[in-house]
Amino acid sequence: MPHIQLPEGLPGILGPMAYSPQTTKPLNELAEVLLRTNASDSLTQGERELIASYTSRRNDCFFCSTSHGAAADYLLGRDKQVVAQTWENPDTAPVSDKMKALLTIAGSVRQGGKYVTPEQVAEAREHGATDQDIHDTVLIAAAFCMYNRYVDGLATWAPQDSAVYADMGETLATKGYVHFNEEQPA
Repeated sequence: MPHIQLPEGLPGILGPMAYSPQTTKPLNELAEVLLRTNASDSLTQGERELIASYTSRRNDCFFCSTSHGAAADYLLGRDKQVVAQTWENPDTAPVSDKMKALLTIAGSVRQGGKYVTPEQVAEAREHGATDQDIHDTVLIAAAFCMYNRYVDGLATWAPQDSAVYADMGETLATKGYVHFNEEQPA
């Protein structure tokens, strides 16, 4: 049961966003820029979603990890099971060495910004990460710590049916975040 009276029937972040529309627009715009705008030529939309999902999984935020994991799966190929393997063990997941290094950085950001080490940054650079990749990884991980705490701090509910997330992931991947709440049932 949510800690405050949220609109019924809206899972995860959708309930708090419906409750507080004035914060919805900037939160969705931030997600749009971080996850769908390729400011960096070398991080794909799927990789950005994977960083968001990985961070959320490490934060134990079921709704965010599953919805963004579904978006990453849609973009990276559902049959490849990249998200599930990354959640299980990023070191053996079928992602590039650069992504493995960036996921290490994201995991450190999740613990606290000062956990990111010069060695982790050097490792990412060794595998081809640019300053923009490192910047975007840190910002995605930091933002998803906020989103995760927003969702779980209000004790929102999350559907357990994986089909719900597959559809949600496809919508996020193809239509984005700015209009996502407008398409959800009230």
